[in-house]
Amino acid sequence: MIEIGLTGKPNAGKSTFFKSATMADAEIANYPFTTIEPNVGVAHVRVECACRELGVYPCGNCIDGWRFIPVKLIDVAGLVPDAHKGRGLGNEFLDDLRQADAIIHVVDASGSTDIEGNEVGLGEHDPFEDVDFLEKELNMWLFGILKKNWDKMVRRIQMEKKDPARYIHEQLAGLGFDELTVRESLRDTGKQFNEFSDDDLLIFARNLMERRFKILVAANKADKAPENNIKRFMDSGAVICSAMFELTLRTASQNGYVRYLPGDDDFEIVKELNEKQKKALETIRAFMKKYGGTGIQEAINRIVFDKLGYIVVYPVEDENKYTDSKGNVLPDAMLVKKGTTPKELAYKIHTDIGKNYIYAVDAKRKIRISEDHELQNGDVIKIVSGA
Repeated sequence: MIEIGLTGKPNAGKSTFFKSATMADAEIANYPFTTIEPNVGVAHVRVECACRELGVYPCGNCIDGWRFIPVKLIDVAGLVPDAHKGRGLGNEFLDDLRQADAIIHVVDASGSTDIEGNEVGLGEHDPFEDVDFLEKELNMWLFGILKKNWDKMVRRIQMEKKDPARYIHEQLAGLGFDELTVRESLRDTGKQFNEFSDDDLLIFARNLMERRFKILVAANKADKAPENNIKRFMDSGAVICSAMFELTLRTASQNGYVRYLPGDDDFEIVKELNEKQKKALETIRAFMKKYGGTGIQEAINRIVFDKLGYIVVYPVEDENKYTDSKGNVLPDAMLVKKGTTPKELAYKIHTDIGKNYIYAVDAKRKIRISEDHELQNGDVIKIVSGA
């Protein structure tokens, strides 16, 4: 399952974002370091289900024609400047990001908390400082790991005539770096590895981090943010969002007060409300009309599809009825990387199916496709295997 890290300074609304995206229990409080141990939950990307296009709606695996596919969300504790030196809760929470494929950086767009998460007046803090400091912390964290053993690694590479990229990759494998990432990052540093100064090593760490972690900024608390802050975040490509509004809607939906699907740009009131509740929901509706929703679902979709480059494919066993062996219509929607081939898909379904792969059929076009054909978003694929 894809793993997405949620990070940012304390009191930026990370725990609210996490709870609104997963509806898992997460402590939410207005003070730094609410999250001590990382919360792990399941969120979902939202896509149009293929069943409408194929004429088999409803398939039984979607909601109103929308498919929700699970991804793992990891909410780590708030970071403060110099966490890489052990400040705040220190490196252990940077370590919690090791397993993540990408990061959603939750920023307090309202500017009502300082760089360490303490409350200040609305708009008194420049939230773009928070964006910069997270990247700095990640780079310095990795720099510290490299610096600790760099001289020893250089000597080992030279004495044993090892391939530098391969050897460094082996040392960093636990951090999720692949060999190609290390090789390209070494090249882009512009110097031989055995000539690195501390500045060069920091550049190398930054190159590695830029390739390893795709980061999406979620400009949270946008419901009370100054317009100038909103404009700057929109211009920078951030997602404008209100985790509190999303959490309110999801809770109201669970309790039967509104009809709302995560990612909708509006909702329907279905139970009698008092004036205070109506007023609160109208405030949320005005925000959604302005920004196309609360932004939480958009952030999850964008990190998975735009930043990480995933697509959705539907494996089936019957290419005519689009079912599995038990007659379930479009039983699985799988997230795979762009460029995935049918044979690679077969391995993802099951190792034995991959090992015994014979051929694949594009169920939409009813044609056999080659094993190195690149799958497209929304493809429905039958794998024929000797397994």
